[in-house]
Formats: sequence, C-alpha cells, structure tokens
Amino acid sequence: MTKTIPAYQRIKNAILDNIHSGKWQAGNAISTEMALAEEFGVSRMTVNRALKELSEERVLERRQGSGTFVAQQQFNHTFVEVRNIAEDLKSANRDYEAKVVSKRAVTASMLDDELRRKFGIDEMAIMAHTDASDAPILYEVKIIHVADGQPIQFEERWVDAKKVPEFIEQDFTVVNTSDYLVAKIPLESGSYTIRALAAPIKVADALQIAAQSPTLVLRRQTYSAGQVVTFVKMWHAGDRYQFSGEL
Repeated sequence: MTKTIPAYQRIKNAILDNIHSGKWQAGNAISTEMALAEEFGVSRMTVNRALKELSEERVLERRQGSGTFVAQQQFNHTFVEVRNIAEDLKSANRDYEAKVVSKRAVTASMLDDELRRKFGIDEMAIMAHTDASDAPILYEVKIIHVADGQPIQFEERWVDAKKVPEFIEQDFTVVNTSDYLVAKIPLESGSYTIRALAAPIKVADALQIAAQSPTLVLRRQTYSAGQVVTFVKMWHAGDRYQFSGEL
C-alpha cells in the first residue's frame, strides 16, 4: 500500500518546490502561517511544525513580528572554500575567460553508476514511468577556465534538473556556475575530496597537457534540504595550481 505523506511534510515539499522553481528566492517572504493553513486545510500547529523544521534545516529564516523568509545559505568551510575561480583570477590581475565545451540534459538511460549514487536516483523507478523516461534528470556542463590564455581548470558539473530548471539555459561564458546556484537555491552544506590523479585523455586535451600528467581533482557535492543539488569535478594541472589556506 502507498504510504500517506504527513500533512507537515506536504507543506515542506510545497515550500521547497516554490524555492527550487524560483517562485520564492533568497530574501523573499513566504506565505503566512494562516494562508498556508487555509491552502492545505490543516491547523496552524501543523504549518508551524513544517516551518520550524525548515528553519532548523536553514532553508527558512523566521523573524519575530515580520514573517518567514527564504534564507540564503553560506558554507561553513574548513580547508577548501567555495570560491568563484573567475573572481580569484581577476583579483590576481589575470585575464580570465570561460570556454563552454558542452551542455546537455541527462535522461534516465544516460545515467552512470556514479551519478545515480551521488544524486540518490533510482533508475528503475524512473523507467517504470514511461512518460518520464525521456525527461531530463540532470543537467551537465563542461567548462574550461582560462587565465592569461592558459587553461587552469576543467569543470565537469551535474545539477538536479528539477530543482534548478533554468540552469541549462544560462550563458556560462558570462555567468559563473557556482554563483548562479548560490543565487537560485538555498544551499545548506557540502562535502568534498581532493585527489592526485593522472589526467585521462579528455582532461589532458582540455588542460592542454600530456595524457597521464599529474592533476589535482576537487570533487564536491552540495546539498539543499538534505539532497544533493549539484556534483562537480574540478580538474587542475598539477604544475599550475595549488590549494592553500590558514589554520
């Protein structure tokens, strides 16, 4: 039997859908408790539980006497900061350029094991709904970031197509991918790994280095409401890039 979704969870889901679709953006006030109670036919106590949980998850911000607003989340970073490579290079007085290698929608049949695992996607459940089998599940972009005419970073990024539906339409020679996501969706946390890997041919070609040359690869997944919104691989030529910070 299909398990009934609790009323407070339905309210949470509806609020998150409005945020992810862009109807409510960072800083916007959402509907009042009374309006939500009337819309969903529930008590204000039920609405209060939904808003309280979303506030604890740092999706919403409740202001005494003012209402409830969409919160803009910032990362608590340790070693690696979530930074805009374009701004970093420009601040270092280097000429910056972004070259978009490819953009595409990824459907269920195109998913590999890594992407299914990262985004928690059940391919069989998707394929069971034939009307949704060809719908975009993720958006994929590949971008070369160039400084003074030399490739510095090769970015491979995947984004949840439902949560950020207009992502694929952006001109990423002008708009930075991370900046766009931060502006469009409440990001609550992230995790990352850094590894030294030999460059496969496609990466070597993008970075204009010999195949199997050493690279530093930053892999990062970013979450909203406990679910992965974006997963990115950032490849850096080992002799051109380093990670540093303060302890």
